[in-house]
Amino acid sequence: MNTVLLAFGSKDEQRIDELLDTATSIVDPDGTIVLLHAFDRERYDTIAKRLNVDNAAEISPDDIARRSRIGREIAERLDRAGVDYVVRGAIGETSDAILRQSELEDADLVVVGGRSRSATGKALFGSTAQKVLVEADCPVTFVKEQSETKEKAAAPA
Repeated sequence: MNTVLLAFGSKDEQRIDELLDTATSIVDPDGTIVLLHAFDRERYDTIAKRLNVDNAAEISPDDIARRSRIGREIAERLDRAGVDYVVRGAIGETSDAILRQSELEDADLVVVGGRSRSATGKALFGSTAQKVLVEADCPVTFVKEQSETKEKAAAPA
């Protein structure tokens, strides 16, 4: 895969390793990972304020994504691994931002994270990952959040 779009947000901190392992194992050696941090307006303004941005008009969503804590952490890991990447930011509904950016980047694959939810939970609240899985023009890899009980379970003797 030449272009892999890796969507991330603040809720993905628990699965950064899995998301990065997935994206880096799939992208071609000369390919690029597009890191996309989609923000709702409130989250964007909160991060901009934390970064001491005086005039939000002077900074782009790409800048905020690059300067956010999770964006910096992911970028640092990719730098150490020697993987080519670009950082993008988007304001708006997460699934729409992922779908729009995957088209703009002509992504060969999208990597998204999420958690298991009941059918009722999906029907009531929707699911970003579910919408991306159904509507993306390219293949999508879903990285499921590991449950705490699975992570803490002892290995069989």
